[in-house]
Amino acid sequence: MRLLLIEDDDRITQFVKRGLEAEGFQVDTANTGPQGLDLGRGNYGVIILDFFLPILTGKDICQTLRQEGIHTPILMLTARDTLQDKIEGLQTGADDYLTKPFAFEELLARIQALLRRGIYQETPTALQVSDLCLNKETREVTRGQQAISLTAKEFALLEYLMSRPNRPLSRTMILEQVWGHHHDPLTNVVDVYIRYLRNKVDKGFSHKLIQTVRDIGYKISD
Repeated sequence: MRLLLIEDDDRITQFVKRGLEAEGFQVDTANTGPQGLDLGRGNYGVIILDFFLPILTGKDICQTLRQEGIHTPILMLTARDTLQDKIEGLQTGADDYLTKPFAFEELLARIQALLRRGIYQETPTALQVSDLCLNKETREVTRGQQAISLTAKEFALLEYLMSRPNRPLSRTMILEQVWGHHHDPLTNVVDVYIRYLRNKVDKGFSHKLIQTVRDIGYKISD
């Protein structure tokens, strides 16, 4: 199950991410408000959201997601612990509230409680854009009647694109989500692998699905 952690403190991010991954969760991370809002529109079991973030606050993100009809459970993290602060956090649309510093065991228990409420809907195992199909369980990819063989990284890249169809994704976003934060942001590895995918997914087809978005990055669109 995938969780999203939106937190600008690297120490907290690494501490929480390691702990949750040890419990069997997949954890995506964002360290700024705009990045967190973009990822928050995806399919997650729970969003763990810091109240104080650069550019967009946790309150802004929470309100925007709720206004857009996204009902993913949100656990708000903050150093403010007065009653009014807690009420404000919950009134923005958060489902639970945890003050810093916190014990990992309590964080885990609150996440599990949110998941037990049954709000979360499992991510579909199959993704489809036009005549391109990707099955996350069998790792099979087809376009029309043609089977497509992908490496593990090509599959991860295509899955990321197809999980956000018609949405421009920056090279930085793709790099962080598919390769991880430890990669050099100046590398051209994203462009290289997009070229690999195009050769396998679009070559020989009149309608090209993988598109370049000028000055931003790439998107997959039908």
